[in-house]
Amino acid sequence: MDTTIKVDALVRDRLAVLARERGLTMRELVAELARATPTDDELRERASRAEEYVRQHLAPHLTETDLAVATDTWTAIEAGETPEVLPRSTPGRAA
Repeated sequence: MDTTIKVDALVRDRLAVLARERGLTMRELVAELARATPTDDELRERASRAEEYVRQHLAPHLTETDLAVATDTWTAIEAGETPEVLPRSTPGRAA
């Protein structure tokens, strides 16, 4: 069953450009975006699996503080801020 999605003209025009650049119809583009965009639950699950992998294979002593610093650093990078240096590991732990 098909349905109509109402968006303003600017969004429609942008979707049209994106679809054309990818050689897709707008229908195919919207379907691709829906498939490729993770939900909040999927993102939390992905983060949990990544954290478990890091703890098992790379940094068994990873702390919540380490994760918070990493999140803050990544957020800054996404915002266009480039840190002078990356935060150091927690003192007293093996790097």
